[in-house]
Amino acid sequence: MYQEAIDTLHRLEASSSSPLGGGLIGIEKECLRADVDGNIAQTPHPAVLGSALKHPWITTDYSEALLELITPPFPDSQAALDFLQQLQQFVYHRINDELLWSASMPCVVKGEAGIPIAQYGRSNLGLMKTVYRRGLGHRYGKIMQVIAGTHFNYSFPDALWPQLQRLAQDRRPLREFINERYFGTIRNLLRHGWLVPYLFGASPAICKSFLNGVPGRLLEYNENSYFSPHATSLRMCDIGYQNSREAELGFKASYDSLASYVASLTHAISTPCARYAEIGVKVDGEYRQLNANLLQIENEYYSSVRPKQLPKPNEKPTHALARRGVRYIELRSLDINPFDPRGINETQCRFLETFMAFCLLNDSPVLSALERLEIDANLDAVCYRGREPGLTLQRNGTTLGMREWAGAICAAMSGLAESFDRGRQGTPYQDALHEQVRAIDDPELTYSARVLREMHENGEGYFHFARHLSLQHRQYLLALPQEREQTQAFEQKVAQSLAEQQALEDSETRSFDDFLALYFAQTA
Repeated sequence: MYQEAIDTLHRLEASSSSPLGGGLIGIEKECLRADVDGNIAQTPHPAVLGSALKHPWITTDYSEALLELITPPFPDSQAALDFLQQLQQFVYHRINDELLWSASMPCVVKGEAGIPIAQYGRSNLGLMKTVYRRGLGHRYGKIMQVIAGTHFNYSFPDALWPQLQRLAQDRRPLREFINERYFGTIRNLLRHGWLVPYLFGASPAICKSFLNGVPGRLLEYNENSYFSPHATSLRMCDIGYQNSREAELGFKASYDSLASYVASLTHAISTPCARYAEIGVKVDGEYRQLNANLLQIENEYYSSVRPKQLPKPNEKPTHALARRGVRYIELRSLDINPFDPRGINETQCRFLETFMAFCLLNDSPVLSALERLEIDANLDAVCYRGREPGLTLQRNGTTLGMREWAGAICAAMSGLAESFDRGRQGTPYQDALHEQVRAIDDPELTYSARVLREMHENGEGYFHFARHLSLQHRQYLLALPQEREQTQAFEQKVAQSLAEQQALEDSETRSFDDFLALYFAQTA
């Protein structure tokens, strides 16, 4: 199984001493601001952190309280993690006694009224971002929008593509080849993506307030928590953030190619939906949503992995992809690691970088309708029951033991980890892989098992578990020395972002109606 990846690696290594080194890594961490009692913060996004609209590294997601911290791309995971830690230090020194919630699932959710929608100022672009979030609340409810996660962004090294193209004897323009191989990687990430929540899922329990006291498939843990005994990531289950009623709406994005992906999302953002029309678009002079189509904009489509290209100002993401191709892959299936103040650690990053290479180098046929059903079923099974003894998954119409499948993937990754380690001190990539192999052999070594174990040992529910870790992380980050030059650079970026937002608002001449009409009238 997976011999192609091994063979391709050997052929690459015959022509390059380190063919896989040099990829770029970026990290995005979402985290709720909470008060000391664990309530979602009701304070506005602090002005001392800059403009959420214009700051490149400190912004907000759905809610004013849901911070999103974004690193630039780095050629080394440690550099990305250092930057992420410095961002969190900077934030903590400016949010008084508030906490950055250490877990993916929120606690003390006092209904939708307690979730303030993110605000981005009075520019048309800022209003569009707020209205989009207002629409998400009407469509899916506000509560699911405050779930947080960590995203791993990765681009393969530029020097790798010509080598791969020569091996494939492919004579197309290089950009076409790159796009095709990125989409092959994405399809394999979907096929094998259940492995990520198994290893790194850290939400086997949730607060009762999140489900308003309706447990569904979950069991009662104590008076304030629900759980599933063998769950890995309830965040990635049907109670988490997803496009609900996807089957009813009759839409799934196509990952056959860049062109089909763009076409499928273009169809969704331009096709009216009767269900969403009932909400209304502009009612009594206020926009409830950007439009009543299947998707308001492309980002509304939730997927565990996305192809990404940096859009230019006011450029649709699909147009950016169609014009300039895939720049990097965004892997979105990681829970926040509650045991690390940064929310992700270097072992995870090294494993994921190796996993990306595994998905690139393996054969990746287009996804059949059956396989897409299997992908959804496998993810659901692992998220709800991933540590269950004897769990089986579906692969090409056959049943396969999860541990057997996971072991085959890791065995095929062994040579890739060795290749990443070449020229480095020690064997950090092989060590990261071996750590995950141990967690496959012994589910008690997974993060999700550790969460439940610590809850049990401390005699506490999910809320108290997450709160005491949040307090520990706050204390740790505040005690670290601040690098003066880095702090000054962050302060300058705060001032720059505020000035850019003010300049945009001062230069606005179009009405919001006209701005929206022009935005959606764009053609590729």
